Amino acid sequence: MSHIEDPITKLLTHNQAWSTTIQSTDPDLCPTLAKGQHPEILWLGCSDSRVPETTLAGLPPGSIFTHRNIANIITASDPSVNAVVEYAVGVVGVKAVVVCGHESCGGVVGALSELKSGEKVGKGGSLEGWLEPLREVVKGMGVRGDGGKDEIMSVVEENVKAGVKVVEGLSVVKKAIEERGLKVVGMVYMIGEGKLRTLD
Repeated sequence: MSHIEDPITKLLTHNQAWSTTIQSTDPDLCPTLAKGQHPEILWLGCSDSRVPETTLAGLPPGSIFTHRNIANIITASDPSVNAVVEYAVGVVGVKAVVVCGHESCGGVVGALSELKSGEKVGKGGSLEGWLEPLREVVKGMGVRGDGGKDEIMSVVEENVKAGVKVVEGLSVVKKAIEERGLKVVGMVYMIGEGKLRTLD
């Protein structure tokens, strides 16, 4: 019988190994981070485990202020998104905001599948309501719901663009754009390539 490691034990074991390595390779990192943070980027992305922002950007802890949720849905009515943007832009003073989607997004696949099945994903639960803005994106595009790679990617891109528009409309962001040149950029992460690409 093979031994299966408990995920929490695995987490703590890997953390200990990481901490030991960091103390050896960059002994000032953790003490510096303990004094405060000065990230230049706010990342608004998806909760998907395959899209860890600092890892894929090759940046150390403290480089990116982060908010992630299912399908990187950004709405003006979401108090969590608004609080993160307000703090990161207005208090921390990030220089750029990135709204990032990714290929093979489960939320997008789910929203598209509804066009064929007629059944809402997460019916009766929190997920059903959460995906509503994404359904509106899909509806506005007039796609067929065949779930092909190109169709999924087109919805991913439109969802990112919708998020960028929302972020650019927030008062704290408008002020930062005018006063200090804050940038708001839409991106898509290509999981199969490990590469980010910007959207126009």
